[in-house]
Amino acid sequence: MKIEYTLLHKEKNTSARLGQIKTNYGTYETPMFMPVGTKATVKSLAPEELKDAHSGIILANTYHLWLRPGEDIVNKCGGLHNFMNYDRPILTDSGGFQVFSLVKNKEKDITEEGVHFKSHIDGSNLFLTPEKSIEIQNKLDSDIAMSFDECPPASASYDYLKNSVERTLRWAKRGLSVHNNPHQALFGIVQGGAYEDLRKFSAIETVKLNFDGYSVGGVANDGESKEDMYKAIEYSTPYLPEDKVRYLMGVGEPIDIIEGVERGIDIFDCVLPTRIARHGQAFTKNGKINFHNAKYKEDISPIEDNCGCYTCQNYSKAYIRHLINTNEMLGGRLLSIHNIYFLIKLTEDIRESIKKDSFLEFKKDFIDNYTLSLKEKNNLS
Repeated sequence: MKIEYTLLHKEKNTSARLGQIKTNYGTYETPMFMPVGTKATVKSLAPEELKDAHSGIILANTYHLWLRPGEDIVNKCGGLHNFMNYDRPILTDSGGFQVFSLVKNKEKDITEEGVHFKSHIDGSNLFLTPEKSIEIQNKLDSDIAMSFDECPPASASYDYLKNSVERTLRWAKRGLSVHNNPHQALFGIVQGGAYEDLRKFSAIETVKLNFDGYSVGGVANDGESKEDMYKAIEYSTPYLPEDKVRYLMGVGEPIDIIEGVERGIDIFDCVLPTRIARHGQAFTKNGKINFHNAKYKEDISPIEDNCGCYTCQNYSKAYIRHLINTNEMLGGRLLSIHNIYFLIKLTEDIRESIKKDSFLEFKKDFIDNYTLSLKEKNNLS
């Protein structure tokens, strides 16, 4: 079967949605945060640790797996679930974001047929088309595949974005025409920057193609303001069907997740929790903390009181700071476990607030606490 989405409840004061995704690997409620396993692994974490953090869907990256080890090897190993020993749902992105970050000349390298770029590994010339992206994802055998779309920079002009949206729609049709994995869902992607008319056009035309779910793309680009991100969501979700999943790509800041949910988004992903962990940072309800800070040298408390993650149940801030400052790998692992647990728990708490129609109260309390430490630090500086 392909995934099935059921809308369970709409929060009475906002566009926040409580939903349920039924998959071949279990049924999960939304809103949901999805950890990112770029190369068929969430960095430094074993599948059992992800499950202990209550993970549902996780992501793998089509571009990276195409280059190493290759989709045929994954396919021979029985698909991604067997390859990485993860028996819960997996979503693969199209590879588009990585490809477009490697493009040197937009005018020359982005063609109607596909995209020319150089491998980040050895500099070899590569060419990726909508058809090839879907072919790779079919072989990876993920539960959800993504259409190949153009990912324009936040600074792109209106005219460039208009042409990009139209090309993305043509590419979406081409990808649909070759998609042939009967138990793999395929999602369409809405683009258009922060322009209301382009987002509306992109959403309406993409929905006409009848994908299994829909994503709001182009909202996590360098240089994009929070205001533009929220506008892009607001301009897209009203035109997406209520009986299908809505996915906001590449967003993992806690406040951004809350703002996305308020505007009707169901699922989120981001590399942020493991990335900041490798730099010695942790999410808490009172904002991020940095373990390079000397004040944690003798702190025997957990990262966060009343946190149910493995790290907080077993280790002190003092120990984690020691690991980070001595470049021990365990430090980044323990912080990754906590950070992923934190974002998944955040979406669990959001779901409870939607059930009670108290989302706005939850949002205010969370943001007040999360930003308080930032205000205090600014005052001290």
